[in-house]
Amino acid sequence: MSSAKKTTPPVLSKELVEGFPATPGMFEDIPQIRHIAGPSAGPRMSGKVCIVTGANSALGIGRATVHQYAQNGARAIYVCDFMDNNLATHKKELASLYPSVDIHTRQFDAADEAAVEKVVGEAVKDYGRLDVFFANAGVASGQLFTETTAEGFMEVMRINALGVFLAAKHAAKAMMKNKPYPTGSIIGTASVAGIRSNAGASDYAASKAAVMSLVQTISYQLAGTGIRCNAICPGIIETGMTAPMYEMARTRGTERKIGQLNPLRRGGIADEVARVVLFLSSDEASYVNGQSIPVCGGLSAGHPFVPGKMA
Repeated sequence: MSSAKKTTPPVLSKELVEGFPATPGMFEDIPQIRHIAGPSAGPRMSGKVCIVTGANSALGIGRATVHQYAQNGARAIYVCDFMDNNLATHKKELASLYPSVDIHTRQFDAADEAAVEKVVGEAVKDYGRLDVFFANAGVASGQLFTETTAEGFMEVMRINALGVFLAAKHAAKAMMKNKPYPTGSIIGTASVAGIRSNAGASDYAASKAAVMSLVQTISYQLAGTGIRCNAICPGIIETGMTAPMYEMARTRGTERKIGQLNPLRRGGIADEVARVVLFLSSDEASYVNGQSIPVCGGLSAGHPFVPGKMA
């Protein structure tokens, strides 16, 4: 049993301090609906300051999410990645489409604690708050476990799991200082590979299962603060990571077979995942916490089967 001193974040969320909103009025003899989030028809990220890692890939979930944030009225977005060959182009594109949004690009290793702490500090210094940290950076080896070295296994864990841990650690500290109440959304990228077998190599699957566990434990360690921590679990999505598989399938004329083991019988695109990240980042997900949300066409809903061969 650990002897480490346990500390509980102060219970300071708006709902716990002020209670739920009063009923706005009556319609005839029934009460009108109470709301915590703003109108669904409005921009979901209005005024929010966001950090996204793993956003360099032209096909990636990170880039697609940045566009969703900007389109939905974010105040500022820090677009980050270890690779930087596309970051300048992303910034130009975003500036042309969403001139009212401040776009900052940063090149760093998402598992470098000093670098993560620095970008969080920059956001707080420049804007006085941090509202969203989407820890999306990740790698995959694709190796059989008997061919994976200990060093290779730990490198996948370092980037995929430690990166999310560090994002949550420093984002939470900043979000605790938001005024008038602590609030914020931390999101990690897990995978259906973290839910069940046959969706990724052993090192990758273990790292994604770790992300799922992290968002559960962190959400409880932030109990009462109003800061939420969730994960997304993409299935087969066409991204920079899966591009070789898609290119090979197109060369063979078998592209339509990708994703055939899920009930939608297709693969997905990055924007389909980004829409779910947008929801989790917004106030509309104000009661979603500690969850890992599959975005997989239904792949994680059952055991794979061969189409036309069900008993």
